[in-house]
Amino acid sequence: RRRFGEHGFAGATIRAIAADAGVDPALVLHYYGSKADLFAASVRMPVSVDDTIGPLATTEPEELGEAILRTIAGLWADPQALDAWLGLIRSAVTDERAAAMLREFVSSAILAPVAERLGAEGAAYRVSLVASQIVGLGIARHALRIEPLASASIDELAAAVAPTLQRYLTGDIASGDR
Repeated sequence: RRRFGEHGFAGATIRAIAADAGVDPALVLHYYGSKADLFAASVRMPVSVDDTIGPLATTEPEELGEAILRTIAGLWADPQALDAWLGLIRSAVTDERAAAMLREFVSSAILAPVAERLGAEGAAYRVSLVASQIVGLGIARHALRIEPLASASIDELAAAVAPTLQRYLTGDIASGDR
């Protein structure tokens, strides 16, 4: 955790983290698999980022909106994962270092692979629009518990929100050249 805090997600390396811990980098990779999963473990997120986000890398661009919504809503259905996510959001809102670390992690480990899969001009901007929608949805649904959104089923959310996510990803957007 100290290494991520000092250098941020992007600046931290498995080699440096292993050196801080006094272990071989291969041992870190053996137990955690990737820098993203090590970060998730360091913030007590009970899921593998690679296993959760990885399947999106093979999802057809025309199906990404619903796939992203269902993936994230599925994570939020796990009380431990939801608690970890809410804790990260609360920390990021009140502490700039936590915000920078979370921003780098989300950008590198989640948004970049989805943008790469999208492969469209302005993909990074498009994916950041999706992230804004997902974060807002999560806060409204789980932190503020706004009804009837808080009790909506994943299918209801998919029907209502996924088309907007898909438009951000593959449809017309005002600043698509960003």
